[in-house]
Amino acid sequence: MIKLLRIRRDSKQHHIKEVEACVHIRLDSVNEYVHGDNSAVIPTDTIKNIVIALAKCNGIDTIEQFALDICNHFMSSFSHVVYIKTYIQELPWRRLQQKGIPHVHSFIFVPEGIRFCEVEQSPNGRPVIFSGIKDLKLKKTGLSGFEGFHRDKYTTLPETTDRVLSAELFCKWCYDECQDIDFDCIWDIVHQSVLEAFAGPPECGEYSPSYQKTVNDIQMLILARVPQLKEVEIILNNIHYYDSDLKKLGLSSEKEVMIPVETPYGSCTCILRRKKCLEEQA
Repeated sequence: MIKLLRIRRDSKQHHIKEVEACVHIRLDSVNEYVHGDNSAVIPTDTIKNIVIALAKCNGIDTIEQFALDICNHFMSSFSHVVYIKTYIQELPWRRLQQKGIPHVHSFIFVPEGIRFCEVEQSPNGRPVIFSGIKDLKLKKTGLSGFEGFHRDKYTTLPETTDRVLSAELFCKWCYDECQDIDFDCIWDIVHQSVLEAFAGPPECGEYSPSYQKTVNDIQMLILARVPQLKEVEIILNNIHYYDSDLKKLGLSSEKEVMIPVETPYGSCTCILRRKKCLEEQA
């Protein structure tokens, strides 16, 4: 893991990107494992220095472009590298505002999900680019239920049409084309689509019959709005809340005081691909 803060100074105004990067490379031989021959090994110190140097020389416009720069450097500089995967995540710093005025060099940490990307490349092959959001915590306190599910002798979960829908979301998407992509714009569209599909209209919301249906609604909206994407993967971790027992305190309970349950929890995972991509794979 390589951690760095890149500062771009435009006169008085500063722009920052704080990132954490992991670089995985595969060589065309295994002599270092079998024979103890290190002549082909690229030290991790060298990899770290390359990443830092590229941040200095190229800057970090987007983490996707930075990952592409890293992959391109290793593919073009080392003939014995046969595969590289670069993972980068960006810390969510936002420019601080005071009375509506953006500050020139101060920022605030805003945890509205961690932006990340992965780029994979092999010699003579075009890069495969993934972008994503992780650790995005979402909650709705109405219009969520779960009923009609399969029951057997071990089922104790009661059906409900009124529960807290609380989740931690991981969303990862793959680009169909790699040319002329506005990574910032697409990330913003996906992020907003996640929020809209999860919550529904701001005036009234939208009923969610299950975590699975909510996941599909999010994926369908993303693919409808961003034609450059060929697939969207979502993992939604279910965070349970139970109504507190207030009767022993002589109080009525109307689901106003809820208790979170850390474990166990369920996790819903789904990958949705465009039909044309499935046909090409077939």
